Amino acid sequence: MGSIKSAVKKKRLISAKKHTRWAPFWLIPKIFGKGRRLHPARITAKKRNWKRDKIRA
Repeated sequence: MGSIKSAVKKKRLISAKKHTRWAPFWLIPKIFGKGRRLHPARITAKKRNWKRDKIRA
């Protein structure tokens, strides 16, 4: 990908990057209770992967 990107493309890439994040760690005890131990990625609504899911940029 070239180094020069339009503002619209940058905005779309930034928002897509947020879809790869895990849920916050404090959300697990809030949803499932104090004793439950889960990985934060399990409750992330949208998971995106750079290889599997392409971005319409």
